[in-house]
Amino acid sequence: MLEQFGIIPVNFGTLVSVLDNYKYPKDKISNLEKSDNLIRLKKGMFVVSPKVHNQPISKELIANHIYGPSYISFEHALSFYGLIPERVHTIHSMTIKRGRKFSTPIGNFEYTNAKKEYFQIGIHQEIINGKYAYLIASVEKALCDMIVATHHLRIQSVKAMQEYLEEDLRIDFSTIENYNFEIIKQCIEFGKKKTELTQLYKLLKK
Repeated sequence: MLEQFGIIPVNFGTLVSVLDNYKYPKDKISNLEKSDNLIRLKKGMFVVSPKVHNQPISKELIANHIYGPSYISFEHALSFYGLIPERVHTIHSMTIKRGRKFSTPIGNFEYTNAKKEYFQIGIHQEIINGKYAYLIASVEKALCDMIVATHHLRIQSVKAMQEYLEEDLRIDFSTIENYNFEIIKQCIEFGKKKTELTQLYKLLKK
């Protein structure tokens, strides 16, 4: 019964509809949660336990579903592209909604607000083994997001930008051969911290 959902997060209404042969579907859902067959992500949203479908749960997929529209960015995206060495424990995403934080049995999820015009730049679908997909920032957009969303960050020169990226974030630029500079130009046009983003553009153009 639950296997049909696989690792895709499912809402309460959908669960009730597939359990309509039970006299009290809500009680059945509660029992499934208590027996660890269902994992509650937030009110009204669940994911089926790996012990049911024998598949690893995707935190990235959950991040897209638990609060959206949103896309994965910041440290998690930079780690995904191999630019930073750290294993990131909180998945930080960008959204057009207000900022939120969620703590779940699967992990912690954080969301930062962006205007729609900026939000829609430089994101793509990452398809995993032809089975599922999630939205994630391009490497250029993830770098811009880090700069735009970091409070009190003031960078006025290319040298200062290089020091921030290499010393503070520990970025390894050798992992990326080519950058899409059009994405950075669009971020400069529609995003905050135009001065800082311009320094990023100049640095990567060198």
